Amino acid sequence: MIVVRVVQRGDVDALMRLAQETGPGLTTFKPDREALAARVERARRTMEDKAEPHEAGYFFVMEDTDTGDVAGVCGIETSVGLQQPFYNYRVSTVVHASQDLGIWTRMRALNISHDLTGYAEVCSLFLSPRYRTSGVGGLLSRSRFMFLAQFRERFPQRLCAELRGHFDAEGTSPFWRAVGSHFYQIDFNAADYLSSHGRKAFLAELMPRYPVYVELLPEEAQQCVGLTHNDTIPARRMLESEGLRYENHVDIFDAGPVLECHIADLRTVRESVVVPVEIGASSAPQDGPKSMVSNTSLSDFRVGVVAGVPQDGVFRLSALEAAALDLKAGDLVRVLPQKHKQG
Repeated sequence: MIVVRVVQRGDVDALMRLAQETGPGLTTFKPDREALAARVERARRTMEDKAEPHEAGYFFVMEDTDTGDVAGVCGIETSVGLQQPFYNYRVSTVVHASQDLGIWTRMRALNISHDLTGYAEVCSLFLSPRYRTSGVGGLLSRSRFMFLAQFRERFPQRLCAELRGHFDAEGTSPFWRAVGSHFYQIDFNAADYLSSHGRKAFLAELMPRYPVYVELLPEEAQQCVGLTHNDTIPARRMLESEGLRYENHVDIFDAGPVLECHIADLRTVRESVVVPVEIGASSAPQDGPKSMVSNTSLSDFRVGVVAGVPQDGVFRLSALEAAALDLKAGDLVRVLPQKHKQG
């Protein structure tokens, strides 16, 4: 069974192997053993209520319980920008008009913004190409919303998600080439690495002091503003199905879109229910309705997709499904019936 669970300290080797499969632009999950070990330790401290507010964050792995293979990761930062600034560009509209000449123009301008400071952030979503089949990506992405719904008191009111921006066929960012490279004088991957390791002072020291007029950039760079990386389009669709929307904030490196919403408005928060579990021979047909089901444990949170929906105030699981989700008869589960096929 494929499950998503909270990370454990023994996962570092598997995470290193998985991180080797990523490409450029995924700032928060790189093949750096020291950084990955620190990320795991930070997540465990958060669950033990030992993390400072500015460092609190959760990290999850997707595991094939039949083989033990780690197939994907995802994360939630509890409150961004409390210590290191959380920079974005805000895309605004600038109008220039002259009555004498009868000229009226409207242009987009990029302004450095701290608007999202204090938001929770869903991040670090990566699924191995080996597991990119129907339903698996949806489970990985939405597992975080099941966690948010179950432990709502641990998060602020609003949520955001930075998505990877467009990269060309050579694997470079046209927006970075047109803007960032001129100010930072290092390549994208070097800036990405420094930022992902918390060394963000260079951003404040070197970033543009004035708005960037989008229409003055090369056409290829203009088209990147708010454009999602091809590999990230399924993740964007999933986030939008949950209720997140693009509200004119983009990443300062690759101009990828930032989606945001109130956590209370997430579909999973609104529609999931908590019921007791019964364990036995599951009678639900495998080709019938399915539900996302999680336990309610913080330290060993687990979520998977199983056949069936709540009936008569309970949810029925087979013994194998219950074992994979670390459940016993009478335990409470959070259930989100699936309305449509997930990608």
